[in-house]
Amino acid sequence: MKTIDELLAEGVAGKRVFVRADLNVPLDGTTITDDGRIRAVLPTVKALADAGARVVVASHLGRPKGAPDPAFSLASAAARLGELLGADVQFATDTVGDSAKAVVAGLADGQVAVVENLRFNAGETSKDDAERGAFADQLAALADLYVGDGFGAVHRKHASVYDLPARLPHAAGYLIAKEVSVLKKLTEDVKRPYTVVLGGAKVSDKLAVIDELLGKADRLLIGGGMAYTFLKAKGYEVGISLLQEDQVPKVKEYMERAEKSGVELVLPVDVLVSTEFPDLKTKAPADFDTVDADQIPADKEGLDIGPKSRELFASKVTDAETVFWNGPVGVAEHPDYAGGTTAIAQALLDSKGFTVVGGGDSAAAVRNLGFDESKFGHISTGGGASLEYLEGKTLPGLAALED
Repeated sequence: MKTIDELLAEGVAGKRVFVRADLNVPLDGTTITDDGRIRAVLPTVKALADAGARVVVASHLGRPKGAPDPAFSLASAAARLGELLGADVQFATDTVGDSAKAVVAGLADGQVAVVENLRFNAGETSKDDAERGAFADQLAALADLYVGDGFGAVHRKHASVYDLPARLPHAAGYLIAKEVSVLKKLTEDVKRPYTVVLGGAKVSDKLAVIDELLGKADRLLIGGGMAYTFLKAKGYEVGISLLQEDQVPKVKEYMERAEKSGVELVLPVDVLVSTEFPDLKTKAPADFDTVDADQIPADKEGLDIGPKSRELFASKVTDAETVFWNGPVGVAEHPDYAGGTTAIAQALLDSKGFTVVGGGDSAAAVRNLGFDESKFGHISTGGGASLEYLEGKTLPGLAALED
């Protein structure tokens, strides 16, 4: 895989460099609530601009239906990128149309532009190779070189991620190089004990990675909404908690495998329960009780791990040599149910081992809860991509960057 440093050594001054970034930031209207992904691509964009390249940044945002939708515009992300760079960043109001062509043609050496959301074009996500390829051809006409640096999208076989690198000389940006280096530490010659904390809503989203980790991790800590399917598999009442009944047999199988293979599978021993889901907009005080995990009332929902579980989980994290965490272990958007997620984050900071926060909601939670990002070993920008890498899958965006 060619690196951006090699590309810079060859010279990029005056050349149009297409940077496939991941600017898929959370928005409240037009206000960015977490700019972590924009900051993550800064080193690549700045290095290219400083070397005199004419930088064309492209990304998706959200899931528009292959047509323009103002709710998913990258205008706010482009403005924030300019603020972080301390330079004017031009914005094209389309992706491959007249605006994009004019903006790119008008770039001077060292200038940066952002084109509109790639997913406003049906060809970006099409499953038809010809349609996707045709869109990639249009993108290729905007550039001389390609730099892949949108790690959060490398598990997608999309035109800008998979097809475009085949049409231009290409290299991996600093972010992708760092992400791959970190993930190799979780899959090759891992320092032990190796603890994995998995949270989030649905156990079905994590089945493949659990399957893979049962042969690699020393401990699996299960929290979040997915924990209730595991508790149900143990025969416990879970009330109105989030439950995937159809996954109970598979979860039972994994629990048996863990026991046979010597993998410590740790579940919550107590939980915070309520009869109603919290108001996440006003964050009004919640009415909840703390009960043992086998004593959840039939009319209540588990919304966070309890204090005994927090202490238990933390003890399994702090003495580990390697820790990977993906997914909040409670409804961390509400202060009354953020205690478990806060405890996990603090345990990672207290660990003397190599710690990785696996992107997505857990990365956002770390920032929103006020933790210092620099204190963690690594905070990934791609939750889904990280999980698929750990599952042992070939990621299309990484394969496309191989020479």
